[in-house]
Amino acid sequence: MKKLLTVSILGLAIAAGSAQARDYDHVRFGVDVPYEPMEYRTPEGELTGFDIDLGNALCAEIGITCEWIEQEWDGIIPGLLSRNYDAIMSSMTINDERRETVLFSDPYITPPSAWFAPADSDLEETTAETLEGKTIGVQRGTLQDNYVTDMYGDVASVSRYSTADDMVLDMQAQRLDIVFLDFPVGKSTLLDSESRDYKVVGETITEPKEYFGDGFGIAFRQRDEALAERFNEALATLKEDGTYDEIFERYFGEE
Repeated sequence: MKKLLTVSILGLAIAAGSAQARDYDHVRFGVDVPYEPMEYRTPEGELTGFDIDLGNALCAEIGITCEWIEQEWDGIIPGLLSRNYDAIMSSMTINDERRETVLFSDPYITPPSAWFAPADSDLEETTAETLEGKTIGVQRGTLQDNYVTDMYGDVASVSRYSTADDMVLDMQAQRLDIVFLDFPVGKSTLLDSESRDYKVVGETITEPKEYFGDGFGIAFRQRDEALAERFNEALATLKEDGTYDEIFERYFGEE
């Protein structure tokens, strides 16, 4: 009887493990839009960007189809855990806090963060002294939000936005003195804007790791290790055969 019980329990464990290692042939990605040049819509309404093109290329390499589901950043991890989609590919920084909740792929890009201000601003560096009394814009719930809040929240006013586009609009309306963004996003939305009336203040920032992590990764539910490994293998292949470099150059120029 005990042996039969042991066999039954083992069978249930194997079945559960098989269910958890589901062999996906269609993957739904959660993505926060707009976030140019990482993920955004063209004037014609087509979803595009570095994350989108790379994600589609990864799915093609694996031999599966993929679907993109828009989700605001505040709810993007809860949406994954609620099974609204199977993974997140939306410029999510890999860090220890998020590792407690999700499983990350290998990093697929490691962009710095940067401060952006109007070209005629008198700000030349960012310190507690120079930012005292200023209004700083960040996207709510991002690593930039955490960094600015902890480092400067007691000397400056921090304005938080649901999207980077909303933040840029307030910058253009002169309601913000400075913003803190992923460098590619700030370059695309501010430095390369039609007016070009913006500048980078100080050096780009990648430290400390407790805030800025280890680059961007695809986030999965923690039990989907097999799925994450398929994407890791596909990423390695795209880097080896030149496909990754082609997509990178499309949005950022040569490395």
